[in-house]
Amino acid sequence: MFKATTILAYKSDRGAVIGGDGQVTFGNTVLKGNATKIRTLYDGKVLAGFAGSTADAFKLFEMFEGILSEKRGDLLKSVVEFAKQWRQDKYLRQLEAMMLVLNKEHIFILSGTGDVVEPEDGELAAIGSGGSYAISAARALKRHANLEPIELVKESLQIAGELCIYTNTNIKTLELK
Repeated sequence: MFKATTILAYKSDRGAVIGGDGQVTFGNTVLKGNATKIRTLYDGKVLAGFAGSTADAFKLFEMFEGILSEKRGDLLKSVVEFAKQWRQDKYLRQLEAMMLVLNKEHIFILSGTGDVVEPEDGELAAIGSGGSYAISAARALKRHANLEPIELVKESLQIAGELCIYTNTNIKTLELK
């Protein structure tokens, strides 16, 4: 399980949003509370989040963005190619890391073992130690509240931050409309 990260993504007909908490943990110590674990890629058309170490995040974001450019922004082709390259790289496949990427049409969870998972509902995905808390909250809010996508993500991450000791409530979000 990846500690010190919670990333949640939500895609609906009203927009696509990704959010993440800001906590960086080393063992049982909080090193930083305002880290940014999400970013926009491909001229702001793709959103991405990362669970794992910072150095690994930079390398994998760079690698994914290169593939995304080669594939001219085609997210489906990009995630498949990225998963192949990540899995084939002797060093990178050893990383305990996951990525979550989305655009207005698709949402995917990626790992170094070659996983390319599109959520069953095609709308919600979460990674990191607080991911189960965040996605549970998001599903409940989606069913029982009429929130804008960005508010649903913020509220869900707030709840995760109140429950998971490796997640804080310093929440950052990015949105595609």
